[in-house]
Amino acid sequence: LRVRAGQHSWRARAVVSATGTWSNPYIPDYPGREQFAGMQLHSAHYVDPAPFAGQRVMIVGGGNSGAQILAEVSKVAETLWITPEPPLFLADDVDGRVLFERATERWKAQQEGRTVEQPIGGLGDVVMVEPVREARSRGVLVSERPFKCFTEHGVEWADGRRAEVDAVVWCTGFRPALDHLSALGVIEADGKVAVENTRALKQPNLWLVGYGEWTGAASATLIGVTRTARSTVSEIDAALGGH
Repeated sequence: LRVRAGQHSWRARAVVSATGTWSNPYIPDYPGREQFAGMQLHSAHYVDPAPFAGQRVMIVGGGNSGAQILAEVSKVAETLWITPEPPLFLADDVDGRVLFERATERWKAQQEGRTVEQPIGGLGDVVMVEPVREARSRGVLVSERPFKCFTEHGVEWADGRRAEVDAVVWCTGFRPALDHLSALGVIEADGKVAVENTRALKQPNLWLVGYGEWTGAASATLIGVTRTARSTVSEIDAALGGH
């Protein structure tokens, strides 16, 4: 493969793509979104609630970023929380450390061919950190189901209900940052690359690390990517004949 970056280029027998998702924030294409007159901001660019003081703000997304930004913004603004389904809140004593321990145990079990029964709760469920618990005490952790379309000054649901909002914060996640691979013809319709373990099926000189579950269990997290990075090194070593 020839890899180009600015004025430089290299030839490589193996390339590992590890660009992740954070540079590619995702906003769903709701009808009328371009005609909405208010501010729109993705959570990737959110800094603090100050710009929203005194406004009516719609937070879209049911994960941790949605809940935590809602907790902050609801202190200075009227909020409307939109989630695909009722959000799942973990028990107050379950934190990120516990979730990673569960993920580690699941991974070990997979390696050993075992099945582990664990409490419900995944990395996408809402961790009840202090700001979210405080928001719960104020009664703001109540969500609505998705609307049908935007209007100039708000949104409208399928049943005809309308709500006016001044701003929208999109907590709708990220997609794999793979534009640099477009010339290889390996990106599928779902925006991912078909892989076996972490090796691309359509381009055997290419490996992908750290994009999410499709490149290894919990591989979008530091603890998860450590495992898949190690296995990728072994795969490349074997593919290159140990040279």
